[in-house]
Amino acid sequence: MNFFLVLNARTIKQLSLILLTSLAAAWFLFVQDVKIPVFSSPDGPKAVYKGEKNVALTFNIGWGDERAIPILNTLKKENIKSATFFLSGAWAERHPDTVARISKEGFEIGLLGYAYKDYSDLKDEEILRDISKAQEVFKKLNISDIEFLRAPTGHFDKRLLKISEKMGYTVVHWSVDSKDWTNPGVKVIINNVDQAGKGDIILLHASDSAKQTNKALPEILDELRSKDLTFVTISQMISNSSTNTEEIK
Repeated sequence: MNFFLVLNARTIKQLSLILLTSLAAAWFLFVQDVKIPVFSSPDGPKAVYKGEKNVALTFNIGWGDERAIPILNTLKKENIKSATFFLSGAWAERHPDTVARISKEGFEIGLLGYAYKDYSDLKDEEILRDISKAQEVFKKLNISDIEFLRAPTGHFDKRLLKISEKMGYTVVHWSVDSKDWTNPGVKVIINNVDQAGKGDIILLHASDSAKQTNKALPEILDELRSKDLTFVTISQMISNSSTNTEEIK
């Protein structure tokens, strides 16, 4: 009987120690206001998905001839001078004048690969080849100093992060998804973006599949302005504040 009493006392003591340690760790995270990445592993590579202040509009363009120019016109009309466009090499190759306009109007350009393939389905050498092909396109278009890369479909793993690092790029994800490419309705797109606050990176599209983005854009901009948010590029967001990152498994 005494043996079991001693065993139970030890078990209770161990459980109490575990509980106290857990509570202490939880309290430390709370008081430090630590932001835990959505995807994390102890020592994994990282992708930028959020900053601390301002807001970054990002537009993906993978294909199409009709949506990019109207969106550029709206941004000009609304006096938006800072945004980042992630362009696929295949699209840029076919639309050199639009690429030139994006650059001339002071917007930042990032890579969206070349052929708009899902990198999570590709072998390492295929990813490298696709990015390299996009690089060559932008060199021919005299677009230099590209710093950022976004996975074409948004799906990626550690392999892309390692490849990007070797090629000198930072992978950029997003913290607010407008879901505009699903064409859910102008009001839904506006509501999806309305949650954005300080430090958010907003995903929008200027491909032809996003038929309602330009109609939603003026009200999106008004809503963000009403929160006293300043529009910045990804590079401005990174240079002006520390950023939150995701560690990808």
